[in-house]
Amino acid sequence: MSLIAKNRRAWFDYEILEEFEAGIVLYGSEVKSIRDGRVQLSGSYAKIQDGELYLINAHISPYEKSRSESYNPLRDRKLLVKKIELNKLMKKTEIRGLTLVPTRMYFKGGWAKVAVGLARGKKKADKRSSLKEQDARREMDRERKRYT
Repeated sequence: MSLIAKNRRAWFDYEILEEFEAGIVLYGSEVKSIRDGRVQLSGSYAKIQDGELYLINAHISPYEKSRSESYNPLRDRKLLVKKIELNKLMKKTEIRGLTLVPTRMYFKGGWAKVAVGLARGKKKADKRSSLKEQDARREMDRERKRYT
């Protein structure tokens, strides 16, 4: 599994409760652009429309050597999941008010995959406490390195 892009902002803004893997429908030039690592997942989300799951607002830059001039880098891309998984996600997002957020994009066995997290938004105080914990952990690591 080779990591292409990571949505670090998702872990800061949301509390990821559960994560699942989905395939993604892409054009040929998009695959080449993804292999070059020209993907940005920050600000993107997944949405269930008409009984299908879509990745919205993910930016995949156009491939430099491609001829397609009418390419939209922010187009909605269909995510491939099993029907049982989709029904489960529909129930959880409707009842509990959770959000679907892409956390990582990677290649697995030659296929582009997206890890989508079922997430709950963090409040401002939760974000502050996360930052404090991160700073404390970083400080402890520094002290540990200094004495070893």
